[in-house]
Amino acid sequence: MRVIAIEEHFTTNEHVKALRSLIHRVNSGSADAMDESNISFEARWVLPAKLPADDGGIMEKLLDVGEHRIHVMDEAGIDMQVLSIMSPGVQAFDGETARILAKSINEELAEIVERNPRRYAGLATIAPQDPKTAAEELKRAVMELGLKGVCIHSHTKGEYLDDRKYWNIFAMAEKLSVPIYLHPRIPSPDMVRPYLTYPCLATGMWGFSAEVSLHAMRLICSGLFDQYPGLRIILGHFGEALPFWLWRLDNRWQKNLFGMQLKKKPGDYVRENFLVTTSGMFHHPSLQCAYSTLSADRILFAVDYPFESCNDAVTFIRSAPMSDDEKGQMFGRNAEKLLKL
Repeated sequence: MRVIAIEEHFTTNEHVKALRSLIHRVNSGSADAMDESNISFEARWVLPAKLPADDGGIMEKLLDVGEHRIHVMDEAGIDMQVLSIMSPGVQAFDGETARILAKSINEELAEIVERNPRRYAGLATIAPQDPKTAAEELKRAVMELGLKGVCIHSHTKGEYLDDRKYWNIFAMAEKLSVPIYLHPRIPSPDMVRPYLTYPCLATGMWGFSAEVSLHAMRLICSGLFDQYPGLRIILGHFGEALPFWLWRLDNRWQKNLFGMQLKKKPGDYVRENFLVTTSGMFHHPSLQCAYSTLSADRILFAVDYPFESCNDAVTFIRSAPMSDDEKGQMFGRNAEKLLKL
């Protein structure tokens, strides 16, 4: 039973340096940060006052793609990690900085995979700030560097991907037959204010799922999947609660209160165009909800390393009240098929 963890994070020294510089400029309110780099209100909340580096060795684990990470995987019984850049990726930077960083990150990731192809695969980084260039970088990352898809950290400076100016990214993903992992981040500027009364609500405890589930529903309501029916979008945390809400989504949609038109019900797109992962949700009732709603062939194993425990994630699936065949699907076969591993 091959075990492939599909939402596992890393970073590079160049990425860390750029983030620290951006944080310093934003926190100091310097003119170049606010004007030349076009850093908006959003960046003040998306970027933490301190990087995770300063808490429990997280940054060291993000930078490590060598012996320690492999040891942790071996201890838990994980055969492969699919690596993607830590949030917020490159999406908080100005367009030119983001483009250069994305290219560098993808090249470094390809080298990591080339050194150890049995243990690592990778999802590309792109800079949606320039959608045309982002689509071209996705093509390069897949066709030339051998990466298996792309991870996009939700909104880019408060803008969501349902805006048609971004759709050439989706067109390229469909053409290449690779998935897009829609990863959470702190809610956008228009959304974040009510969360900040209790800042814990803005991050993984609540805001991440609220933000990404909204983004996913915007994609559905925009008609994106009618135009690109072959698209595959991956959502973490068992689909950011969408499986739980499917009946009500369809019930409200069918009343057609707003006159919007789609070829299918919202729930149909969730079932056909989305896959969900177990990342950071090691809870059997949540698994049962996703399994009952979507079936075992739409669920992918993930840890969310290094922010969650590899041992806990593996034990969670091994102890699930499901057949060994279904566990095998979730542990690895679904990822092998989706990513062509």
